[in-house]
Amino acid sequence: MAPPGARGIYGGAAIAQSLSAAMRTVPADFAVHSMHCYFVLAGDSEIPILYHVERVRDGRSFITRTVQARQRGRPIFTTTLSFSRVGSGGEKTLNHAVPKPDVPLPQPVIPGTVKALSEAGGGPFESQKAGIVNRASYPEDKKMRRFVRARGHISEEGGFQAHLSALAYVTDSFFIGTVARVHDIPRFSSPAELEKLLKALKNPSDLDDEDITKALKELKEEEATDLRRRLEGALSDATNGKNQQQHKEVGMMVSLDHSIYFHNPRAFRADEWMLIEMESPWAGEGRGLALQKIWSKDGVLIATCTQEGVVRLKQDKPPLAKI
Repeated sequence: MAPPGARGIYGGAAIAQSLSAAMRTVPADFAVHSMHCYFVLAGDSEIPILYHVERVRDGRSFITRTVQARQRGRPIFTTTLSFSRVGSGGEKTLNHAVPKPDVPLPQPVIPGTVKALSEAGGGPFESQKAGIVNRASYPEDKKMRRFVRARGHISEEGGFQAHLSALAYVTDSFFIGTVARVHDIPRFSSPAELEKLLKALKNPSDLDDEDITKALKELKEEEATDLRRRLEGALSDATNGKNQQQHKEVGMMVSLDHSIYFHNPRAFRADEWMLIEMESPWAGEGRGLALQKIWSKDGVLIATCTQEGVVRLKQDKPPLAKI
């Protein structure tokens, strides 16, 4: 299920499949180092997607490809990728990287807990929250952290390319939603939605309950962990009409573009825990910008990402009639 206000297919799928298609056209000793994407049209999950790869340039050290994802002949997604030859930087190179924050790896989940509830849903990735830095500060100072990894074991047959595709897939998850989260705007903030979910989550230890399973799918896993912490208070405020001036609810959230810089393409496994840290330095004019860093289990910075998207709030007053 897409976030409130979202449309079309999951962007991470188009990103990962475009990368996979492009990697099939380059020699094995080249690895992707950057990928710049634009979401052109909302895709239809019921219609097959065709990926068209164009060979823009084949150089000694760098290769450039463009990929278009098309449905019914129309482009819904486009990306330009650059690949570099492994080791082409020479013996002497400049090296530095932001160190991985000192955050302990997730512990095994105990059945019947809220964490188990948040992981009970499906999907190709597991996810666990890892806290919020500067929670009480301004939105631009907050940093949202979580651990992610692919479910199960990624076969060795796919090589490092399979792990890169998996990494590309997950970079779009939770991403533009950072803009709303640093403002403490919950994903589901209407009284009707909150009341429905509250009833479904009255007995979180009963993981086989049909209503809980349904609620988990609607929450897309990430909402269940902290739902109980804020649910009753938010429901009370929304129902009683308190703080209407401060009440904010996302009406539309759509990704516009997405960039990934791959730093160490062979230094990680996507089926091991990766730490993601997200922040939003700016939002305004109905748009927002999100930044993301990703570290491997061993502490290697493996990717830096940026994304801009439309983030519009529901308005208290109806729009003026057009004349």
